[in-house]
Parts: sequence; structure tokens; C-alpha cells
Amino acid sequence: MNNRDLSSQQTAWMLASVLVVALCGIAYELIIAAVSSYLLGNSVAQFSITIGLFMFAMGIGSYLSKFIQTDLVLRFIQIEITVALIGGFSAMILFLVFPFYALYQPTMYSLTLVIGALVGLEIPILTRILTESRSISDSIAHVLSLDYIGALIGSVSFPLLLLPSLGLFRSSFAIGLLNISVAAVALVILRKPFPELKYYWPVTIIIIALLFGGIFYSSAISKFAEGQLFADEMIFQEQTTYQRIVVTKHPRNGEVRLYLDGHLQFAQSDEHRYHESLVHPVMNCGGIPRRILILGGGDGLAIREVLKYSTVEAIDLVDIDPRMTELSKSFGPIVRMNGNSLDDPKVTIFHEDAFNFVQKAYARLSQDKNFYDRIIIDLPDPHSEVLNKLYTKEFYNLVSRVLGDEGSLVTQSASPIVTREAFWCINKTIESADFRVLPFRGFLNSFGEWGFNLAVKNSSSIDLNTIMLADVPRKHLSTDAFRVAAQFALDDGPLNVPVNTLFEPKLYMLYEMGLKR
Repeated sequence: MNNRDLSSQQTAWMLASVLVVALCGIAYELIIAAVSSYLLGNSVAQFSITIGLFMFAMGIGSYLSKFIQTDLVLRFIQIEITVALIGGFSAMILFLVFPFYALYQPTMYSLTLVIGALVGLEIPILTRILTESRSISDSIAHVLSLDYIGALIGSVSFPLLLLPSLGLFRSSFAIGLLNISVAAVALVILRKPFPELKYYWPVTIIIIALLFGGIFYSSAISKFAEGQLFADEMIFQEQTTYQRIVVTKHPRNGEVRLYLDGHLQFAQSDEHRYHESLVHPVMNCGGIPRRILILGGGDGLAIREVLKYSTVEAIDLVDIDPRMTELSKSFGPIVRMNGNSLDDPKVTIFHEDAFNFVQKAYARLSQDKNFYDRIIIDLPDPHSEVLNKLYTKEFYNLVSRVLGDEGSLVTQSASPIVTREAFWCINKTIESADFRVLPFRGFLNSFGEWGFNLAVKNSSSIDLNTIMLADVPRKHLSTDAFRVAAQFALDDGPLNVPVNTLFEPKLYMLYEMGLKR
């Protein structure tokens, strides 16, 4: 027999290994999709492509398993060794290939297909091994049930445990170790019926050593790999539950830059241009600004500008990632830029999703009638479906309900040049929520032309075209400059674009289309 009369204990272990290999398989799939989302954006596309290719490859692997007729246990161990090596190093390979952009997608597809095919081989081979000692119906029932349980454990543990605690690189190496441990245990448990397994020990030990080395040196590997993505020296990097935070510093002029999930958020040399444009027009639009809501802006730079107004009594800052606000309170380079603004007694910080916060704030209004005078939306660009919901008609409808009748709001709106369709989609979506909107833009060396949308309710008496900026400290923006910024030429003016909604999310696709042009 192929299994050379495995004992009941050995057969039980082979059955238990189904759960482990299923866990590893789904984890490799999620790691590849997560890396691609981080590097390329558009997580829906990356996860869809990865899952589709992986399932297709598993089907190919399952089909190819019929050509393996002898030495099933040996073939199973060979597969585990191979998939542990390729899968364990998959995240590192993708990061190292990314600077050679044309090679990235072929490499990603190849890794997905190879790992998927190997995972597809595992289950049929294990099932056939187990049918030597039990009925086919029992074997299939046990194998498939454990396979699904392992997939559940892998899919749940990746976002909740592995990614936030280990990061992408360590997670990849750790799953590889778990995979190779299946082979290592098999070499011990099955050494008597399969004495030739001793020849697999050298390669198994080498791979285990490489994977342990990857975990031990993952910080250095990560720093090197990510260093290929950024021109400047990385002085801080951390994978949080919600995003990857990277801070860089230019080796010559010392300029600090913040990146979230690989997307530039600000550059020290011109962040004042962005934040003055974001904050000062809205602060001078409408009645007296006393109660301010800032959605996003965990770096504290928008708060720095808001605190220049003596009438401000309370600022609610909503940022989903507590690590971002902790960094902005304690990390010297950022603290020096924001002027320690997050520690101001007027500031209250809420760590929750902006959509959920606004929903709860609206529910509280039935008791306290405490509307906001200004709402400043300083969120990342809508480069994913998760961020897309914070640029929808439904979201702006909620924002309208917590904004006072003579209040105003502003949102950063990406580039009106590079992502022109996305910019005007945001403009049109705000209008659809019963606002009058004034689009304007500014120029930053680090970003190029950047866009904003300033809005008041249709019922408001505020004239958006007569805004005068108060005499508070500024480095860049003047009243005249603001009025010029609100003028658009024929070739960058409004477009016929759809309204972005929760149920018809058009914006992030328009955004991606603009980046790819």
C-alpha cells in the first residue's frame, strides 16, 4: 500500500495536518493580496484577483494530483517543503520586485499560481492517504471539515492577530515555519515506515533556519525592502491594526515625510500650504467658529491651524488609528511640526471610524442640540473601497445633520489635475447632499496641484464668494490667493461624473483611473 500500513496514530496525525495546511494556504493567499493592496492600492481588485487566481490554481493542482500514483506520503512531504519555502518568502519577494514595476504583476501572478497549485495538490493526496485506513466517505468528510475549519482559523487570525502583531514579513515567515513544521513532524512520526525520509532532513533544516532567520532579521529586511520604495531614510515604521505608518527623513536637508500604506500624507517643506488651504477658508466661512470637528488629521497639523483662532472652544478629532495619534504626541519630528497641538486642553480625541462617529453624533443631537460650527475632513485619498464610503452621498448627508445651519465644511479632494474625474466626483457628491460647494486648489511641491471643496448648506445665508481670511499667523495663504485658487480653467473645470454612493461606489475607480493615465 502507498501508506505502507500507517498506524492509527500516524493516520490521525495526517488527518490533523489537514487543518494546518488549510490554515497556511489561506494565509499565503491573504498575505499576497495584502502586499499587493499596500503596494498597488485598490484592495478590492487585488484581493479579487488573488483569490480568483488562487482558487483556479488549486483546481489545477487538484487535477494534477491524479497523475501522482505512488509514494503519496513522500510526495506530500515534498509539497509541504516546497510551499513553505515559496510561501514563507512570498512577501519579501514581492517587496523586492516592486521597484522593477513591470516585473511586479507577473511575479505576483506566478507566486499565486504556484502556491495555489501546491495547496491544491495537498488535500487530494491527503485524502487518498487516509482512504487506505478508512472508508472514502469518512476520509472525505473528515478532510473537508478540517480543511474548512483551518481556512476559517487562517482567515480570521490574519487580520486580527498576525498582521497587527507580526506585520507582513514576520507573518509570511511564521506561516512558512508552520508549514514546514508539518513536514518536520512527518519526518519524525513516519520515519519507520518510510526510512528514506531521512534524506529530507538537510533541506528541511535549511529552510527552517532560513525562515527563523527571516523572522529574526525581519526588521532589517523590511527596512531594506521598504527602503527601495522611498527615496529618503526611514526613521519610523510600524504596521498597526489599520495601516502601515512610515516616516522618512531626507539625508541632506532633514525634511520629514509621513506615508500611510505607501501613500504620502505630508512633506515638512510644504505641509503648511496644504493645511492653511484646508483650514483657514472654512474657519472664515460663516458665523463664529467655536465647536470644530476634524475627521482624520491624526498628525495634529490641521489642529495646529485651528488653534490659531481664539474663539475656538472645543475640537473633536476623530482618527481610527490610536497609534497615529500616539505617534503625533510623542515622536519628536512630528511633535515639532504640530506644535504639540494634540495635548491642547480644547482637543478631545476619538479613535473610531469617521462614518460611525458621525452617526453617533447625530443620534446624540436629539438630547444636546450641540451642532458643529465647522467640519474639516482631512482623510486619505479614496484609493480603496474602505475609504470610498467616507466620500459618499450618505456620508455627506450625515455630516450635514451634525453641522449647524450657518456652519461650513471642507474636505481635501485629491488632485484636480491627475485625478480630475475623482475631484469633480467629490464636488458633485457633496452638492447632491444639499450643499452649495466652492471648489479650489493649491500647489505643493511634494504633491503638485491639490484640490479642496468648501461647502455650506443650501439653506445657509453664507456667500462663498466673499470670504475674507482673518488676520492670524500664516505663511502662505492670503485672501487674494484664495480667490485665485477658486478659479478653474476650461481644461480642468467640471466634468460630467457620477455621484458616489455606498451602493454604487464609483469614486475609487475614477481615482485609480486617474493615477493610471
